[in-house]
Amino acid sequence: MSQLQLLRAQDYPRMPWKNGGGFTEEITRDSGEGLDGFGWRLSIADIEESGGFSTFAGYQRIITVLQGDGMRLLVDGQPSRPLLPFDAFAFSGESQVSCKLLGGAIRDFNLIYAPQRYRARLQWFDGTSRLYSSASTVLLFAASSHVEVSMAGREVQRLGLYDCLRLEGNDELLGLEVQGRFCLIELISR
Repeated sequence: MSQLQLLRAQDYPRMPWKNGGGFTEEITRDSGEGLDGFGWRLSIADIEESGGFSTFAGYQRIITVLQGDGMRLLVDGQPSRPLLPFDAFAFSGESQVSCKLLGGAIRDFNLIYAPQRYRARLQWFDGTSRLYSSASTVLLFAASSHVEVSMAGREVQRLGLYDCLRLEGNDELLGLEVQGRFCLIELISR
């Protein structure tokens, strides 16, 4: 049976960005310390002004605006579509990236992973969802103040805003029934 861990938002460690331009709250990661050595990492960042992003050579990034009006990225000189809340956008961690805020400050959600070590899928849901996954690592991130997760053989998990449920070592088809706004991240080792 897989190992289940409930991570509470108030316990996330706060650390400076790799480029020193702001701060990140690290939700969870697979391994490593600091800003190196991990295979995947989930985090939340507050962006208070337009500017450059840190580079993460050898990684893929998927970013989603959680709060605020949104932003537009410039990725290797190419403008992105306007990124509005809960609209995921993927880019290479090696890219030169800057953002232009569409209004005031925003809060965003980030998955950074090493594609040579993991395959990843990230999806946003809202309402009542019945989902199935056979991924070895399943992460469920709550984007509303009340998210309820039911799984066969386990007690109901109640998550608050920005809490995260981590299931590690899954080796069977996992059925989830979830109520609320959330992100499902599936990671499979290569």
